[in-house]
Amino acid sequence: MAGQGSSIADFLAMLASERGAARNTLLAYGRDLEQAEELIGTALAAASAAQLAKLGQAWSALAPATLARKISALRQFFGFLVDEGLRDDDPTHALPRPATRRPLPKILTHAEIERLFATAEAEGQSDSPAAVRMLALLELLYGSGLRATELVSLPLSSVPRDAPFLTVTGKGGKTRLVPISQRAGAALQRWLGLRPAESPWLFPSRTGHISRVRLFQMLKQLATRADMAPEKLSPHVLRHAFATHLLEGGADLRALQTLLGHADISTTQIYTHVDAARLVKLVNERHPLAHTRASD
Repeated sequence: MAGQGSSIADFLAMLASERGAARNTLLAYGRDLEQAEELIGTALAAASAAQLAKLGQAWSALAPATLARKISALRQFFGFLVDEGLRDDDPTHALPRPATRRPLPKILTHAEIERLFATAEAEGQSDSPAAVRMLALLELLYGSGLRATELVSLPLSSVPRDAPFLTVTGKGGKTRLVPISQRAGAALQRWLGLRPAESPWLFPSRTGHISRVRLFQMLKQLATRADMAPEKLSPHVLRHAFATHLLEGGADLRALQTLLGHADISTTQIYTHVDAARLVKLVNERHPLAHTRASD
Protein backbone atom coordinates (compact mmCIF):
# COMPACT_ATOMS: atom_id res chain seq x y z
CA MET A 1 0.00 0.00 0.00
CA ALA A 2 1.50 3.33 -1.04
CA GLY A 3 2.04 5.99 1.55
CA GLN A 4 2.27 3.67 4.53
CA GLY A 5 5.64 5.01 5.65
CA SER A 6 4.38 8.54 6.08
CA SER A 7 0.83 7.78 7.17
CA ILE A 8 1.44 8.49 10.86
CA ALA A 9 3.10 11.81 10.04
CA ASP A 10 0.25 12.69 7.67
CA PHE A 11 -2.31 11.85 10.36
CA LEU A 12 -0.57 14.05 12.94
CA ALA A 13 -0.32 16.88 10.42
CA MET A 14 -4.07 16.61 9.85
CA LEU A 15 -4.75 16.77 13.60
CA ALA A 16 -2.63 19.89 13.87
CA SER A 17 -3.99 21.73 10.85
CA GLU A 18 -7.65 20.72 10.77
CA ARG A 19 -8.44 20.08 14.44
CA GLY A 20 -5.98 22.42 16.13
CA ALA A 21 -4.59 19.66 18.35
CA ALA A 22 -2.18 20.84 21.04
CA ARG A 23 1.51 19.98 20.80
CA ASN A 24 1.36 17.65 23.82
CA THR A 25 -1.55 15.77 22.24
CA LEU A 26 0.36 15.35 19.00
CA LEU A 27 3.43 14.09 20.84
CA ALA A 28 1.40 11.59 22.88
CA TYR A 29 -0.50 10.28 19.85
CA GLY A 30 2.72 10.03 17.85
CA ARG A 31 4.36 7.94 20.58
CA ASP A 32 1.28 5.73 20.93
CA LEU A 33 1.12 5.00 17.21
CA GLU A 34 4.85 4.37 16.84
CA GLN A 35 4.87 2.03 19.85
CA ALA A 36 1.89 0.15 18.41
CA GLU A 37 3.77 -0.23 15.13
CA GLU A 38 6.79 -1.64 16.98
CA LEU A 39 4.62 -4.13 18.85
CA ILE A 40 2.94 -5.56 15.75
CA GLY A 41 6.24 -5.61 13.83
CA THR A 42 4.90 -4.19 10.58
CA ALA A 43 3.61 -0.91 9.15
CA LEU A 44 0.69 0.18 11.32
CA ALA A 45 -1.34 1.32 8.33
CA ALA A 46 -1.37 -2.28 7.07
CA ALA A 47 -2.23 -3.90 10.41
CA SER A 48 -4.95 -6.53 10.51
CA ALA A 49 -7.67 -6.94 13.11
CA ALA A 50 -5.81 -9.96 14.52
CA GLN A 51 -2.66 -7.89 14.98
CA LEU A 52 -4.58 -5.11 16.74
CA ALA A 53 -6.16 -7.68 19.05
CA LYS A 54 -2.64 -8.59 20.22
CA LEU A 55 -2.08 -4.95 21.20
CA GLY A 56 -4.86 -5.30 23.75
CA GLN A 57 -2.98 -8.17 25.34
CA ALA A 58 0.31 -6.23 25.37
CA TRP A 59 -1.38 -3.24 26.98
CA SER A 60 -3.37 -5.18 29.57
CA ALA A 61 -1.32 -3.85 32.52
CA LEU A 62 -1.70 -0.17 31.59
CA ALA A 63 -3.75 2.28 33.61
CA PRO A 64 -7.29 2.65 32.20
CA ALA A 65 -6.76 6.29 31.21
CA THR A 66 -3.52 5.48 29.35
CA LEU A 67 -5.12 2.54 27.58
CA ALA A 68 -8.10 4.68 26.59
CA ARG A 69 -5.79 7.32 25.07
CA LYS A 70 -3.87 4.72 23.05
CA ILE A 71 -7.08 3.18 21.74
CA SER A 72 -8.44 6.62 20.85
CA ALA A 73 -5.26 7.40 18.91
CA LEU A 74 -5.56 4.15 16.94
CA ARG A 75 -9.24 4.61 16.15
CA GLN A 76 -8.67 8.15 14.92
CA PHE A 77 -5.67 7.01 12.89
CA PHE A 78 -7.53 4.22 11.09
CA GLY A 79 -10.54 6.49 10.60
CA PHE A 80 -8.17 8.91 8.88
CA LEU A 81 -6.82 6.14 6.63
CA VAL A 82 -10.35 5.16 5.58
CA ASP A 83 -11.32 8.80 4.95
CA GLU A 84 -8.21 9.29 2.81
CA GLY A 85 -8.88 6.14 0.78
CA LEU A 86 -5.73 4.44 2.08
CA ARG A 87 -7.74 1.53 3.53
CA ASP A 88 -11.08 0.00 2.71
CA ASP A 89 -11.68 -1.34 6.20
CA ASP A 90 -11.32 -0.24 9.81
CA PRO A 91 -9.82 -3.04 11.96
CA THR A 92 -10.16 -1.22 15.30
CA HIS A 93 -13.23 -3.27 16.26
CA ALA A 94 -10.65 -5.78 17.52
CA LEU A 95 -9.33 -3.36 20.13
CA PRO A 96 -10.54 -3.68 23.73
CA ARG A 97 -13.16 -1.28 25.05
CA PRO A 98 -11.95 -0.30 28.51
CA ALA A 99 -14.47 1.14 30.91
CA THR A 100 -12.92 4.42 32.00
CA ARG A 101 -14.12 6.76 34.65
CA ARG A 102 -12.59 10.15 35.16
CA PRO A 103 -11.56 10.76 38.77
CA LEU A 104 -13.69 13.29 40.57
CA PRO A 105 -11.88 16.51 41.41
CA LYS A 106 -10.84 17.21 44.96
CA ILE A 107 -13.15 19.70 46.62
CA LEU A 108 -12.31 22.53 49.01
CA THR A 109 -15.10 23.71 51.30
CA HIS A 110 -16.11 27.35 51.53
CA ALA A 111 -14.67 27.40 55.05
CA GLU A 112 -11.29 26.20 53.81
CA ILE A 113 -11.27 28.84 51.08
CA GLU A 114 -12.11 31.52 53.64
CA ARG A 115 -9.26 30.34 55.87
CA LEU A 116 -6.79 30.50 52.98
CA PHE A 117 -7.85 34.00 52.04
CA ALA A 118 -7.89 35.21 55.65
CA THR A 119 -4.27 34.11 55.98
CA ALA A 120 -3.17 35.57 52.64
CA GLU A 121 -4.97 38.87 53.29
CA ALA A 122 -3.53 39.22 56.79
CA GLU A 123 -0.03 38.62 55.46
CA GLY A 124 -0.62 40.98 52.54
CA GLN A 125 -1.39 43.92 54.84
CA SER A 126 2.35 44.28 55.44
CA ASP A 127 2.93 45.34 51.81
CA SER A 128 5.63 42.71 51.56
CA PRO A 129 6.06 42.04 47.81
CA ALA A 130 6.05 38.27 48.39
CA ALA A 131 2.86 38.44 50.46
CA VAL A 132 1.03 40.72 48.01
CA ARG A 133 2.12 38.49 45.12
CA MET A 134 0.76 35.44 46.94
CA LEU A 135 -2.58 37.17 47.45
CA ALA A 136 -2.78 38.16 43.76
CA LEU A 137 -1.92 34.62 42.67
CA LEU A 138 -4.54 33.15 45.01
CA GLU A 139 -7.20 35.57 43.78
CA LEU A 140 -6.58 34.61 40.15
CA LEU A 141 -6.49 30.87 40.81
CA TYR A 142 -9.74 30.82 42.77
CA GLY A 143 -11.39 33.97 41.40
CA SER A 144 -10.77 33.33 37.70
CA GLY A 145 -10.09 29.57 37.53
CA LEU A 146 -6.79 29.85 35.67
CA ARG A 147 -4.60 26.84 35.02
CA ALA A 148 -1.19 26.97 36.71
CA THR A 149 0.67 27.32 33.41
CA GLU A 150 -1.70 30.03 32.23
CA LEU A 151 -1.19 31.99 35.44
CA VAL A 152 2.59 31.90 35.80
CA SER A 153 3.14 32.71 32.11
CA LEU A 154 0.88 35.77 32.00
CA PRO A 155 2.66 38.67 30.30
CA LEU A 156 2.25 42.12 31.80
CA SER A 157 0.38 43.11 28.61
CA SER A 158 -2.43 40.66 29.50
CA VAL A 159 -3.70 43.08 32.16
CA PRO A 160 -5.68 45.93 30.56
CA ARG A 161 -5.84 49.27 32.32
CA ASP A 162 -9.57 49.82 32.30
CA ALA A 163 -11.29 46.53 31.35
CA PRO A 164 -12.05 43.88 34.01
CA PHE A 165 -10.58 41.06 31.90
CA LEU A 166 -7.33 39.18 31.47
CA THR A 167 -6.18 37.97 28.06
CA VAL A 168 -5.18 34.36 28.68
CA THR A 169 -3.46 31.94 26.30
CA GLY A 170 -4.60 28.42 27.14
CA LYS A 171 -4.15 24.91 25.77
CA GLY A 172 -3.41 24.68 22.08
CA GLY A 173 -2.41 28.36 22.02
CA LYS A 174 -6.05 29.43 22.13
CA THR A 175 -6.73 32.87 23.58
CA ARG A 176 -9.70 33.78 25.75
CA LEU A 177 -10.84 36.67 27.90
CA VAL A 178 -11.19 35.85 31.59
CA PRO A 179 -13.11 38.15 33.95
CA ILE A 180 -11.28 39.58 36.95
CA SER A 181 -13.31 40.11 40.10
CA GLN A 182 -13.08 43.42 41.95
CA ARG A 183 -11.13 41.66 44.71
CA ALA A 184 -8.65 40.19 42.25
CA GLY A 185 -8.38 43.51 40.45
CA ALA A 186 -7.52 45.29 43.70
CA ALA A 187 -4.89 42.66 44.57
CA LEU A 188 -3.41 42.93 41.08
CA GLN A 189 -3.16 46.70 41.30
CA ARG A 190 -1.28 46.41 44.57
CA TRP A 191 1.07 43.87 43.02
CA LEU A 192 1.65 46.00 39.94
CA GLY A 193 2.96 48.73 42.21
CA LEU A 194 5.49 46.37 43.79
CA ARG A 195 6.67 44.05 41.00
CA PRO A 196 10.01 44.62 39.23
CA ALA A 197 9.28 47.19 36.54
CA GLU A 198 11.77 45.92 33.96
CA SER A 199 10.23 42.44 33.47
CA PRO A 200 7.69 41.72 30.69
CA TRP A 201 6.02 39.08 32.92
CA LEU A 202 3.21 39.74 35.38
CA PHE A 203 4.82 37.42 37.93
CA PRO A 204 8.55 37.62 37.18
CA SER A 205 11.44 35.63 38.60
CA ARG A 206 15.17 36.20 38.31
CA THR A 207 15.31 34.21 35.07
CA GLY A 208 11.89 34.87 33.51
CA HIS A 209 8.55 34.18 35.18
CA ILE A 210 7.86 32.05 38.24
CA SER A 211 7.54 28.36 37.45
CA ARG A 212 4.64 25.98 37.99
CA VAL A 213 6.77 24.15 40.55
CA ARG A 214 7.40 27.36 42.48
CA LEU A 215 3.69 28.19 42.45
CA PHE A 216 2.93 24.71 43.76
CA GLN A 217 5.46 25.19 46.57
CA MET A 218 4.08 28.60 47.52
CA LEU A 219 0.57 27.21 47.84
CA LYS A 220 1.75 24.32 50.03
CA GLN A 221 3.49 26.81 52.31
CA LEU A 222 0.36 28.99 52.46
CA ALA A 223 -1.74 25.95 53.37
CA THR A 224 0.59 25.17 56.26
CA ARG A 225 0.37 28.74 57.54
CA ALA A 226 -3.44 28.55 57.24
CA ASP A 227 -3.45 25.36 59.36
CA MET A 228 -4.51 23.21 56.41
CA ALA A 229 -3.03 19.92 55.23
CA PRO A 230 -0.58 20.91 52.45
CA GLU A 231 -1.55 17.92 50.31
CA LYS A 232 -5.09 19.32 50.03
CA LEU A 233 -3.98 22.40 48.13
CA SER A 234 -2.66 22.85 44.60
CA PRO A 235 -3.36 25.18 41.65
CA HIS A 236 -5.59 22.49 40.13
CA VAL A 237 -7.60 22.09 43.34
CA LEU A 238 -8.26 25.85 43.42
CA ARG A 239 -9.40 25.72 39.78
CA HIS A 240 -11.79 22.91 40.74
CA ALA A 241 -13.04 24.96 43.68
CA PHE A 242 -13.67 27.92 41.35
CA ALA A 243 -15.78 25.75 39.04
CA THR A 244 -17.59 23.88 41.81
CA HIS A 245 -18.55 26.95 43.80
CA LEU A 246 -19.73 28.81 40.69
CA LEU A 247 -22.04 25.91 39.84
CA GLU A 248 -23.33 25.89 43.41
CA GLY A 249 -24.11 29.57 42.97
CA GLY A 250 -26.22 28.88 39.88
CA ALA A 251 -23.70 29.38 37.06
CA ASP A 252 -24.59 28.05 33.62
CA LEU A 253 -22.51 25.07 32.44
CA ARG A 254 -21.83 26.67 29.05
CA ALA A 255 -20.62 29.85 30.72
CA LEU A 256 -18.38 27.77 32.96
CA GLN A 257 -16.99 25.99 29.90
CA THR A 258 -15.99 29.38 28.46
CA LEU A 259 -14.45 30.57 31.71
CA LEU A 260 -12.39 27.40 32.12
CA GLY A 261 -11.27 27.34 28.49
CA HIS A 262 -12.58 23.82 27.83
CA ALA A 263 -12.79 22.94 24.15
CA ASP A 264 -15.48 20.32 24.82
CA ILE A 265 -18.49 20.67 27.14
CA SER A 266 -17.99 17.03 28.19
CA THR A 267 -14.84 18.10 30.04
CA THR A 268 -16.83 20.67 32.01
CA GLN A 269 -19.56 18.18 32.87
CA ILE A 270 -17.31 16.46 35.41
CA TYR A 271 -18.27 19.26 37.78
CA THR A 272 -21.97 18.48 37.69
CA HIS A 273 -21.52 15.70 40.25
CA VAL A 274 -21.02 18.25 42.99
CA ASP A 275 -24.36 19.89 42.48
CA ALA A 276 -26.77 17.04 41.84
CA ALA A 277 -28.99 17.98 44.77
CA ARG A 278 -29.37 21.57 43.53
CA LEU A 279 -30.23 20.38 40.02
CA VAL A 280 -32.91 18.01 41.31
CA LYS A 281 -34.37 20.82 43.40
CA LEU A 282 -34.29 23.12 40.37
CA VAL A 283 -36.25 20.65 38.23
CA ASN A 284 -38.79 20.04 40.99
CA GLU A 285 -39.36 23.74 41.61
CA ARG A 286 -39.01 25.30 38.15
CA HIS A 287 -40.18 22.73 35.61
CA PRO A 288 -43.53 23.79 34.02
CA LEU A 289 -45.15 20.49 34.99
CA ALA A 290 -43.73 20.39 38.52
CA HIS A 291 -46.97 21.59 40.10
CA THR A 292 -49.39 20.09 37.59
CA ARG A 293 -51.43 17.18 38.90
CA ALA A 294 -51.52 14.06 36.78
CA SER A 295 -54.88 13.47 35.08
CA ASP A 296 -54.93 9.74 35.77
